[in-house]
Amino acid sequence: MIYPGQLLITGISGLTLSDGEKEFIESERIGGVILFAHNYENPAQLAELVNSIQQLREEYPLFISVDHEGGRVMRFKQHFTHFPSMLDIAKTDSPKLIYHVHKIMAEELSACGINLSYSPCCDVFSNPENKVIGDRSFGCDPETVSKYVSSAIRGLQTNGVLACAKHFPGHGSTLKDSHFDLPIVKTPMAELKEFEMPPFVKAVQSRVEFVMMAHLMVDAIDTDLPCSLSPKAHKILRGDLKYKKIIISDDMQMKAIADNWTIEEAAIMALEAGSDMLCYRDIESCKKGLGSIKDAMKIKRLKNDAITEKVDRVLDCKKRNLSEYSPIYIPSLTNKVGTKPSQIFHTDLKKKIEEVGKIAK
Repeated sequence: MIYPGQLLITGISGLTLSDGEKEFIESERIGGVILFAHNYENPAQLAELVNSIQQLREEYPLFISVDHEGGRVMRFKQHFTHFPSMLDIAKTDSPKLIYHVHKIMAEELSACGINLSYSPCCDVFSNPENKVIGDRSFGCDPETVSKYVSSAIRGLQTNGVLACAKHFPGHGSTLKDSHFDLPIVKTPMAELKEFEMPPFVKAVQSRVEFVMMAHLMVDAIDTDLPCSLSPKAHKILRGDLKYKKIIISDDMQMKAIADNWTIEEAAIMALEAGSDMLCYRDIESCKKGLGSIKDAMKIKRLKNDAITEKVDRVLDCKKRNLSEYSPIYIPSLTNKVGTKPSQIFHTDLKKKIEEVGKIAK
């Protein structure tokens, strides 16, 4: 029996699971859940929610994921250590500090049962007008970004949280935000390979478990389809970069996709192109995506062998990283999230950033 639900990450509606959400996640063997600010109140509630989600698991735990980059992209704002932006931290010129920041992030997230963070950003901040990436990037050149990407991945993955390198093949030069529109990149292929892709090469070398495919129209790769739906873009990641692990889509409900393709058609196209997992911010869209995948399997548009290969890749990641699962013991959380040593480190870090800023002036 093939369970294509393993290929999906779904959002949920609130602070606890509804009966309908429980039934869908369990019966369809959904691969993971993405959490947002509306799913979070405090660490104890978060851990309780995660425990309830993991009760629905089959053989291996679900991926419990979140966007947790530091700076302006953090869904759990209270109680967790809220680090400055990666661009600011990178100005200290210390990969060791970047590692330590991500170590603390991973320790706090994993204490609450989060096992996948959609970070680090491997985008090179090459366009000063780019507001969607901006200070989420480690820097304005590929050497700088590559140096810190490696430290970030190690900080996360050696401390209980899987990392996801994003947004392949690079979102740093764009003006448009794929949440609202489909960005078009006119950069020649030679420049893409020299400037945009080296941080992703570094991420692959650093054994990152996930790479996120961007909703970008990159003319040098494919003039007809965005990278997330393009077999050519996936071929570069698999072939040129020799990446063997999980390729995940960016949010399939972003307007870059939703304004141009139906949820049903986009789901099939993304899997046909080569993605292994698709991400949805709400369960209704996830259900539509799954329904279309099942229909495409029935008529052999999506071949059983191809789906099985993707499911096997997902299960292999879970087996290697998540097989030693135990529920979160909630009373222990006060000693693990927002601890005094973390706060002292955070204060010292901000001082270092301020000192670097004064020297730069």
